[in-house]
Amino acid sequence: MKPPVYAPCVEYESAQESLGLEHRIDGQLWAVKGGFEACAVSVRRCFPWSEPARFVSLRDRDEEEVALIREPESLDDASREALEQALVEAGFVLRVVKVNEVEEEIEIRTWKVETAQGPRTFQTRLDDWPRDLPAGGLLIRDVAGDLYHIADREGLDEKSRKLLWAFAD
Repeated sequence: MKPPVYAPCVEYESAQESLGLEHRIDGQLWAVKGGFEACAVSVRRCFPWSEPARFVSLRDRDEEEVALIREPESLDDASREALEQALVEAGFVLRVVKVNEVEEEIEIRTWKVETAQGPRTFQTRLDDWPRDLPAGGLLIRDVAGDLYHIADREGLDEKSRKLLWAFAD
């Protein structure tokens, strides 16, 4: 297998300024600005840990920062999906292996799940739905910004699948 070919990287004054992200056939995340191919990048989560969905650093192969994404929501939909997939692949996400309970209250949905890291309870807004990832699986973002990944809905137990049925196709 040939090593990936890297284009020269471009430094961005603002990560959101015409920044696009996409997964390429080589399996890597690429940063693109204004149609100009910038380079293959990897993601590094920055602090504060209290807001894990914010402040994502994009690094080139020399670990030099290419861009800092302060608010992933400011990216276009395709770029945000590519970033979310890269975060899942980088392991910055809790992997859900079982859904025990989902309760709806006024404007809040409370989830009780088992993750690979242990049991967790988290909350989402009622209007925040799990997102289908292009490579498969679901991604859930809680009110604190933590991410939860369900890799294979069909691989979950029957109770978990029934609880998820209302939230995903």
